[in-house]
Amino acid sequence: MASRDTDLSSLRIDRAALDPRAPRGSRPIKKFVFWGCAIATVAAVFVVLGAWFRPVVEVQLATASLTSPSQANAVLTASGYVVARRKAAVASKGTGRLVFLGVEEGDKVKKGQVIARLEDDDVIASRERARENLRVAEADLYEAKKNLERMNTLVKQEMIAQAEYDIAESRYKRVVSTIAAAKFAVKETEVAVDNTRIIAPFDGTVLKKNADVGEIVAPLAGAASSKAAVVTIADMSSLEVDADVAEANITRVASQQNCEITLDAYPQQRYPGYVTNIVPTADRAKATVMVKIKFRQYDQRVLPEMGAKITFLAAGAIAEPTDSKALLTVPFGAVASRDGRQVVFQIKDDRAVEVAVTTGKKVGSSIEITGGLKEGDKVIGKVDDQIKAGTKVALKAK
Repeated sequence: MASRDTDLSSLRIDRAALDPRAPRGSRPIKKFVFWGCAIATVAAVFVVLGAWFRPVVEVQLATASLTSPSQANAVLTASGYVVARRKAAVASKGTGRLVFLGVEEGDKVKKGQVIARLEDDDVIASRERARENLRVAEADLYEAKKNLERMNTLVKQEMIAQAEYDIAESRYKRVVSTIAAAKFAVKETEVAVDNTRIIAPFDGTVLKKNADVGEIVAPLAGAASSKAAVVTIADMSSLEVDADVAEANITRVASQQNCEITLDAYPQQRYPGYVTNIVPTADRAKATVMVKIKFRQYDQRVLPEMGAKITFLAAGAIAEPTDSKALLTVPFGAVASRDGRQVVFQIKDDRAVEVAVTTGKKVGSSIEITGGLKEGDKVIGKVDDQIKAGTKVALKAK
């Protein structure tokens, strides 16, 4: 019975003790390392799969752009073109070959200046013939007058018959009428000569040269090879902007309303202006009403036919001075708060990239960016809680 109570565990072989290479307690460490690696691998797989199956967020891009401080008072924006209120296609009154053209595009002209001249040999010859006819008629008048005076003396002395006096008087009156007709003929030929001269109707600048020396010029350009206008000139002191405003927004526009004009050619330069006229008719095809805006001041960079953007300001608001600094802005919804910081998101490799920014004042529906972006940078236009650093994004179809 004593042998049954013997502890048989003492008879087991400790193989770890027999292997000198196995350190004491290595088995628990190996198990820990194994399970740790397994858990890390599973977590990594879940992270990758989560990113893979996470839905793509559709976004739209906005551009960081320079904005005038006046935008805060904007009630409406519209587009249009610079036009000259005084503009003329200068044509000839007569028909002939152009033999002289004294201006080029960009030249300044004065009122009454001869811009061009047509071939005039025939009309000058006609004028000289009319002048000679007038001189002959004036010589006849002298003789007819002297003869009438003699006849008057003789008829009073009853030395000639009354009929002879009447003949002398009739001849005198005929010569007087001939002189009057000759003067009209001279004037007519002088007008014909003037019609070969193309004169500037007002002070202006040549915008376009429509004909060249050697071409036939006609008042109505009836022939296929003839030209009507020789040059087009404009008074550069009469520039204004014609803008198309949608019918639905025309109630926001009023006469004398202050505006700010920005040219497409110089987006950083702003010009103050005001509404001078709302044309009392609508364009049926475009459903717009034309509004005319006059510059309060502008420089020589403003040219006819330039594209322009017009910002109509609220009542009582005035346009900022032209030398006021423009502000770099993005849409207000493009800026988000993350971990106490103001950030925007850009797109790189189809993923949202967080960019820290510093912001300034609100300008209309935009906000000033004082640091972190530069003009022209593209950012996600509207940020919500779905968008974080690394979020997969795609551009929304327009």
